[in-house]
Amino acid sequence: MSRLNVKMISLFASVGLVLAGCGTGAATKVEKKPEVKAAKQEQVSEKYYFTANEGGTISKVYVKDNKVADTIKADGVVHNIQLSPDGKVVAATLIPESGHGHGSHEGGTSGKVVFYDAFTNELLKEVEVGNHPAHIVYSGDGKYVLATNNEDDTVSVIDAATYKVIKTVPTGDGPHGFRISPDSQLAYIANMGEDTVSVINLETFQEERMNIGSTPVTTGVTKDGKTLAVTLFSENSLAIVDLETKQVAKVEVGTGPAQVYIGPDSKYAYVANQGTEESPSSSMSIVDLEAKTVVDEIKTGNGAHGVTVSSDGKFAYVTNMFDNTVSIIDLASKQAETIEVGEIPNGITIMN
Repeated sequence: MSRLNVKMISLFASVGLVLAGCGTGAATKVEKKPEVKAAKQEQVSEKYYFTANEGGTISKVYVKDNKVADTIKADGVVHNIQLSPDGKVVAATLIPESGHGHGSHEGGTSGKVVFYDAFTNELLKEVEVGNHPAHIVYSGDGKYVLATNNEDDTVSVIDAATYKVIKTVPTGDGPHGFRISPDSQLAYIANMGEDTVSVINLETFQEERMNIGSTPVTTGVTKDGKTLAVTLFSENSLAIVDLETKQVAKVEVGTGPAQVYIGPDSKYAYVANQGTEESPSSSMSIVDLEAKTVVDEIKTGNGAHGVTVSSDGKFAYVTNMFDNTVSIIDLASKQAETIEVGEIPNGITIMN
C-alpha cells in the first residue's frame, strides 16, 4: 500500500484498521429478526439506505425516519456499497480480515464482492475478485457489476445475472472510485496512484486514460454523458471535464475531497470533504457544474467521505468516517440531521 500513501482516504491503513491480509474471512448473514420473513411483502414498500462500515458491518437505515433497521455483519472491511438498478440487491466490496497490521497484504488474499437481498438481508452470493477491492458500481442497464481492485491495478467485471467474473481489465495505478455513463457504455475510474482516469469501454473492454490532476479519488458523470466530475484530493479541488473537448476546469472545494455525487438534474455536484484523520474536514461542497463555482458549503460530521442524493433531489446523505455517523441534509433548508451507524462508515447507497 505504500504506493498510495494517502492516509486521509482510509481505503487502507489511515484509519487504524486492518484492511486486508492473509486470512480467508467470509461474509456472514445477519441474524434476521423473526418478523423479517413474515413481513417480507410489507417490507417491499419500505425504502432504505445502506452504509459500508469499515469496522465490518453494513448499516441498513429506513429512509422514512432515519432509524437503523438492521446491521449486517461481515468478516472483513466493508469499503463500498451499491444497490442494483431495480433496488432488490445490495452489493459491497469486502477486504478479508488480516493479522499482519495496517494495510499489509502478505499472501495476496483476494478480496470479495458480496451480494445481499436488500429486503431480507439474505446473503445471495460471494464472488472472489482481486486484491483490495475498492468501489463497486452497477451499470445502469443492470447487466454488469464492476469492482476496482486497488492492489492489482485492475477492474473485475461481474455478470449481474450469473455472479460470474467475465473479464478482468487492466487500469492505471491504484484504481479507486468510479461511475458508469448513463448509457452503460463507459466506466470512468479514478487512478489514485498515477493521477489519471481510466476510461473502460464496456463493449470492447478496451481502456484509455486521461490526465486529470493530483490524486483523483472518485468520479461522477452527468445524465447526458457530456461532463465528468473528478475529486482531486491533493489539490482540494473538483475537476470538471468536458468529455467532448477534453478541457478540464478545476473548482476549489473543501480540504481533502473524497467522493462526489452528481444530483438527479445534473446541475449540481455534491462533494464530501474528508481531510485527514489528524486534521479532518467536516463539510459538503455543492458545485454548480455549468457556472463552475461552489454555491454552498454545508457542515457535516468529521471525515465526510461517502455521499449520495435522493432521486427527488431533496436530500443528500454523507458518511462521517471519524464520527461513525451519517448526516442527512435537507437541500432546501440546508439543515442537517445526524444519526449513528456502524464503525467507520465509508460508502453509501440509497433506494429510490
